[in-house]
Amino acid sequence: MIHKRDLKSVPRGIGMTSQRTRDRLVTRLREAGIQDERVLEVMRATPRHIFVDEALASRAYEDSSLPIGFGQTISQPFIVARMTEVLLKDFSPTRVLEVGTGSGYVTALLASLAEHVYSVDINTEMTRTAGEKLADHGIINVVLETGDAARGWDAHAPYDVIVLTGSLPLLPDNFKQALTVGGRLLAIVGDAPAMDVVLITRVGESEWTQETLFETDLPPLINAPEPDRFSL
Repeated sequence: MIHKRDLKSVPRGIGMTSQRTRDRLVTRLREAGIQDERVLEVMRATPRHIFVDEALASRAYEDSSLPIGFGQTISQPFIVARMTEVLLKDFSPTRVLEVGTGSGYVTALLASLAEHVYSVDINTEMTRTAGEKLADHGIINVVLETGDAARGWDAHAPYDVIVLTGSLPLLPDNFKQALTVGGRLLAIVGDAPAMDVVLITRVGESEWTQETLFETDLPPLINAPEPDRFSL
């Protein structure tokens, strides 16, 4: 577990080649339509290559997803940037919940854009290795926990922002209930190969709005709840 500290600085020990490569990635993201300068600068400052296997480090700044073990992937940078941009538009959250720590890359980005990040993963080894990488690079306003959060994680609720980094065939209501009024939830809902990225905003004590943003295809969260499926 990484306890609450504060970091908003560029990670240490990054060579010029990696920085130039990140600069080129940011240029491509801007050309693809990412406009939020906060998101672009955080992605420029965050060394994606340390969150992938060494054998794949040379591909870290391609706009593609990469395997990170245990059947999971690190999402392509454009998808990460787009989801982060939508979540944080005209918004500076205090308390963020990330479900699916994975490599810790998205955790690192969120930690530079919010005061406190709570991130939970069902895989103990992923929690451990992500924690080491975050700590090694001074990212300290994060609490990592291990557990099954596919149906919700109320331990630190309510949250200003909830982001689910894996997909769900069906979105449990628990996540919506865990938002503050004005809070935002971003989830990938549906079945492969066409899933919807949806943004849900809590606009009142018992009122939410929902917007479908775009389609994507991401691996499901482990133990994701399944809808009732009709069969003959």
